[in-house]
Amino acid sequence: MTTRTRRDRCPGVLRPWPADDGLLVRLRLVGGRLDVSALHALLAVAERYGDAAVYLTERANLQVRGLPCEDGALPAEVLGAVESTGLVPSRTHELVRNFMVSPATGIAGGRADLRPVAHELDRRLCASSRLSLLPGRFLFVLDDGRGDVADRPCDLGLVALDAETAQLRVGPGYAGLVLLDDAAATLVDLAERFVDVRAWDPDQPGVGDDSRAPWHVRELDRVLTPVVSPDPRVPEAGGPLGYGPVPGGRHVEVPDARLSRRGVEALPIEGVGAGLRELVVTPWRGIFVPEVRRP
Repeated sequence: MTTRTRRDRCPGVLRPWPADDGLLVRLRLVGGRLDVSALHALLAVAERYGDAAVYLTERANLQVRGLPCEDGALPAEVLGAVESTGLVPSRTHELVRNFMVSPATGIAGGRADLRPVAHELDRRLCASSRLSLLPGRFLFVLDDGRGDVADRPCDLGLVALDAETAQLRVGPGYAGLVLLDDAAATLVDLAERFVDVRAWDPDQPGVGDDSRAPWHVRELDRVLTPVVSPDPRVPEAGGPLGYGPVPGGRHVEVPDARLSRRGVEALPIEGVGAGLRELVVTPWRGIFVPEVRRP
């Protein structure tokens, strides 16, 4: 078992990082899915309290920086403003809602629509008090069979083999097959098993923020579930989504991963009034803008 000499300090809203220019907070998205109105609301928070920009991360999450500090935390007014965006659905689990999902799943391509799986996984994770003890670096990766995130290192995840079935990923290896209808429950069960197994003290199962506990499945000294060979249907790594027009929409590059008011206004989201309500932040520090399907 790999042990640590320092605690996990992956930032969140309630556990901000003290950077040179002020506090930095990270907001987790489920597979990068971002309501357009929430983006505008968060940008307004950044303009009023921070450095006037929203930043994209390699895990398809958001960050705001340059925020004021009060005893190592966000002032109550600022915390309230961030929470009012709707991007912090759970205070207890905000650090552990780490989900990477094929950005265009359910929109174009792929073998299965993994949006319901990701939504149910988030719901079950937030409903489990034990899973609030997951490390902030623990990551779920769900590939819909196109291979775009199949090669991303993960702790737990799956790769869709067809519209109903997927193969589980556990650390660097593969585990058994699972029906997509059962996938979220199975992944939560494995995550809870990880929380217990990672405890450095067998008399204290579920120890969360201790420096001696591993952060990742690959660091455990035992397996969570039997490891098997990858199914022949597991796709080859497909590489990042190209910028520009892509099936189902447009992938917009965000220079320096920094999105200002001008950058938001430049996004091709003129179809909002015609039904576009959601963007997708991608793991390549871009934004996938889905096409609006008109009747």
